[in-house]
Amino acid sequence: MATPKTIGADAIHAAITQIAESIAARHRAGGRLILLGIANGGILLAQRLALRLSSLSPKLSARTGTIDISFHRDDIGRNPIPKEFTPTVLPADVNGALVILVDDVLFSGRTVKAALDELFDHGRPAKVELAVLVDRGHHLMPVAADYIGLNVTTTATEKVVVTLDEQNPARDRITLRPAPVSESKIANPKSKIL
Repeated sequence: MATPKTIGADAIHAAITQIAESIAARHRAGGRLILLGIANGGILLAQRLALRLSSLSPKLSARTGTIDISFHRDDIGRNPIPKEFTPTVLPADVNGALVILVDDVLFSGRTVKAALDELFDHGRPAKVELAVLVDRGHHLMPVAADYIGLNVTTTATEKVVVTLDEQNPARDRITLRPAPVSESKIANPKSKIL
């Protein structure tokens, strides 16, 4: 069995700083900036980006919230909504605001599409951008991130697991795990991607 590949905390923290600097450079004038972490992988990342932004520029006081995609997933018939889920929490009115959707991994693009559907159920932002820690490729929808921390080359069947440790960021890591042999032999990548 192949050994998982790991990206450590230093590379992750540098990537988060790079994303924050890019956001700060693009939105120097400030304005109503809302960072919405896509539940569950983007929540802590959005909070970290907001902290980093506030240290880079006093004009960029980004408010953070959560966007839940459970009711907009296109595989809801095959994968029911879990009993425990994180609801959408908007810190302010999204109408006319600059909203940045934040997620840990960009894969097929289906999660982003569902997040946009949920967001527009709540209002009409002036602009919506996307920030991701990892872009792993294999997009199945016309979705591209505005801000990318790391571009990682993967196969369609590999798993990319992002672990951000809320208590101890030194333990942050990204792990690329090969699919089990039996799964990779029979997998139809288009039907497996969510």
